[in-house]
Amino acid sequence: MEGGREAMTTALYVVATPLGNLGDISLRGVDTLRRADVIACEDTRHTRRLLDHLQIRAPLIAVHEHNEAAAAQKLLDLLAAGKAVVLVSDAGTPGICDPGARVVNAVRAAGHGVVPVPGANAAIAALSVAGLDDPHFLFCGFLPAKAAARQQAIAALKEVAAALVFYEAPHRIVATVNDLATVLEPERQLLIARELTKLFEETVRLPLAEAPAWLAADENHRRGEFVLVVSAPPPGPALPPAAARTLELLLAELPLAQAVKLAAGISGVARSTLYEQALAWRRASDAEA
Repeated sequence: MEGGREAMTTALYVVATPLGNLGDISLRGVDTLRRADVIACEDTRHTRRLLDHLQIRAPLIAVHEHNEAAAAQKLLDLLAAGKAVVLVSDAGTPGICDPGARVVNAVRAAGHGVVPVPGANAAIAALSVAGLDDPHFLFCGFLPAKAAARQQAIAALKEVAAALVFYEAPHRIVATVNDLATVLEPERQLLIARELTKLFEETVRLPLAEAPAWLAADENHRRGEFVLVVSAPPPGPALPPAAARTLELLLAELPLAQAVKLAAGISGVARSTLYEQALAWRRASDAEA
């Protein structure tokens, strides 16, 4: 015990903090912050406001992209001295699109424990209200800032059989949504979630082709921090019976990749289409097993 406070095990505690609504911090998160020896954060002023709200006093260390290596060493020294260290980001779960991942990696490499204290996460919050029945999702984070690189990155994701989740800043939201609508199929659904859990929170789901017009219709639609969720690719046309039979026979004798390659050469059907069909058959077989 230290001053009436029960000591925590020496480790790095990765604590999720609210996206906006301060009521979203978990009871365990509050308790961990209260008992920490030191709290590492992106912006000390931002985190101090949260701690003041919770009536918590603890030393703060700034960890951001410009000082991450030096700050990580400070945290390692504290852990070596037997301290309990908490890592938070400005909002949501640390280590996802912020400098925290490198700190966690350094702590793990040094042999110290890392303990997750889960809570708010913008990507999961947006997915929970998207209403999509896609069985998989891929978290993509921020797309490149430059147009050509951004369009290339979107094109590379076009065939991914999963919902795609992006983060975006207000000054790039129009360009990003325009590129998504240009590169991807227009019938895909797009959830636009802005200012999640904050005063001006808004979520809207609409066909991707209609999204640029929605953003243009009201200046307020372009304000805030954004999460974009794009539905998975629409199902392709059914395989021709001859191609399906060819693929089926080859899969019975060969590894999946080799069977798909040969079936594409024999049938003239795109390799990606055959590959998706082979995976669908495998999933169905696994489900029945």
